[in-house]
Amino acid sequence: MKKRILGISGITLFTLSACSSAEGSSSDCNIKGNVSYNTGEKIYHLPEDQFYDVTKINEDYGESWFCSEEEAEEAGFRRSER
Repeated sequence: MKKRILGISGITLFTLSACSSAEGSSSDCNIKGNVSYNTGEKIYHLPEDQFYDVTKINEDYGESWFCSEEEAEEAGFRRSER
């Protein structure tokens, strides 16, 4: 995720994610990072993947939007197999 660090004199107060949104993804950040409720496995879905349209993102459960596959993989997600 693209992050902007906000702080005073190098002290980080908080970070804002450009990709994260309760409303949905931005046009640049359309990769869905889903956490399996059954296994806890982290899986990311691209728009062309089979389950992309039915996958819902619940940020309270650790799910997120990503701007690149690299970002998703760095966060511990793997590509969906379908």
